Amino acid sequence: MPTIADRRQLHRHLPPLDPADAASIEAFLDAAWASQGLAKATLTSYRSDLQGLARWLRAGSRMPLPQARPQDLFDHLEMRAEAGYSPRSAARLLSCLRAYFSGVVSAGVRADDPVALLVPPGQPQPLPKALSETQVMALLDAADVSAPEGLRDRAMLELMYACGLRVSELVGLPGTAINLRQGVLRVSGKGGKERLVPLGEEAAHWLQRYVRESRPVLLAGHGHGMQAEALFVREDGKALTRQAFWSLVKRYAVVAGIPSARVSPHVLRHSFATHLLNHGADLRALQLLLGHSALSTTQIYTLVARDRLRSLHARHHPRA
Repeated sequence: MPTIADRRQLHRHLPPLDPADAASIEAFLDAAWASQGLAKATLTSYRSDLQGLARWLRAGSRMPLPQARPQDLFDHLEMRAEAGYSPRSAARLLSCLRAYFSGVVSAGVRADDPVALLVPPGQPQPLPKALSETQVMALLDAADVSAPEGLRDRAMLELMYACGLRVSELVGLPGTAINLRQGVLRVSGKGGKERLVPLGEEAAHWLQRYVRESRPVLLAGHGHGMQAEALFVREDGKALTRQAFWSLVKRYAVVAGIPSARVSPHVLRHSFATHLLNHGADLRALQLLLGHSALSTTQIYTLVARDRLRSLHARHHPRA
């Protein structure tokens, strides 16, 4: 990421902004604010990007901003990349240029759109964080199951890891969502889409213990109102919240000796997916288990598995 000094160096030898370009930019920003209600910070970024481009164009070809050619825009993007600007910054500039030149074409200033063939740079896709299997086991063992709350927490951790649930799905489970006899969980995901997820023996064991031993204690004396319909409840009989479970996960990470900054409910979901793939799970099956509407969303996990396969190949193949 370029520093403030880098940016100043980049623009140090550029000519001052031409009044005609300045007027064109401000007219665009006024129209964008009026039609789209863009935030002040976005308008400020757009102004800075367009002014930088306008000055750069005048320094090179002496061309006014509205008449920029596609090659000029390619060259400007390349120059920014060499100066250390991030792909995210380039994507923002492209968004700005599309809006600006769309307005220029609509106003009849020019007939062609020089941004039409520009392709946004690929955004770096961060790999999902995942705990090792040993770390997950330590996290699951961290709860004190001799207490009603600890038994509840163990059941929640086991269920999240066994089923790859989102935290909102976990805390939103009603008591009717589980079928211990069949060993499945009915989950209501994004957009109200339901899916059936197998529990696994360990999760089913801890869930059964929680329902039998802990949940009645937590609900004792609190009536049977709407809150009691939740599967996982607090000491006051009300449904456990997302924020409360987040705090529990952080606390148990410390007990397990895992840096708490690396652990969150979502990391458990990532760990579920990564470990399944590492043990040979099919990507389509993983898509169904995670509740992803598109396979492309699930494919990010293949990057994690691919790294592991490379590591195994390098370690064990005689000619690696």
